[in-house]
Amino acid sequence: MELTVKSRSGKITERQHRHIEEKLSKLGRYMGAITSATVEVHTEQHRNAGEVSRVQVTLVGEHGVILRAEEEASDLYTAVDKVQQVLQRQIKRYKEKYWRRERTRQPSVFPSELEADILVAELDTDQDDVPPQHEVIRTKQLTLRPMFTDDAIEQMELLGHNFFVFHDADSQRLSVLYRRRDGNYGMIVPDPV
Repeated sequence: MELTVKSRSGKITERQHRHIEEKLSKLGRYMGAITSATVEVHTEQHRNAGEVSRVQVTLVGEHGVILRAEEEASDLYTAVDKVQQVLQRQIKRYKEKYWRRERTRQPSVFPSELEADILVAELDTDQDDVPPQHEVIRTKQLTLRPMFTDDAIEQMELLGHNFFVFHDADSQRLSVLYRRRDGNYGMIVPDPV
């Protein structure tokens, strides 16, 4: 497993790095093919709680499965322990659903290395003195793989997102799945031009 540790508010000590690596390596027992893990650590001051460490971990597993968890605690070690427990539960839940479900469906043949282009829209303004009201602060690049709608729902739930972009194996089209306010799901399927 390739481990990347990023800190936005200071340097991670060798002891902290070892603790993170040790805790995340235990997840291999539950999901053997974890290809990479990205850990983001951020320490911030809270008015009531004092200094709080926030840890976000993103795991990439076999077949493009992505798991993400974020926890905070008064110290980094406790936050890492909490994140490890959350990820362990997510892995168990994913594996139970994955293996329970009949895997008789076969997706259509499609290149496995299809990469989506991230489009960033910029506002065209003729006035140079008008400051932008919103800015892009994070850009993510993703690899799309063919999947069915129920697989996309499961992946979206594992990530904890309100939307998910995927390549629909049924229609062979790029689709966007989103959570509606009533708790159900909606899907956006663009028309080809």
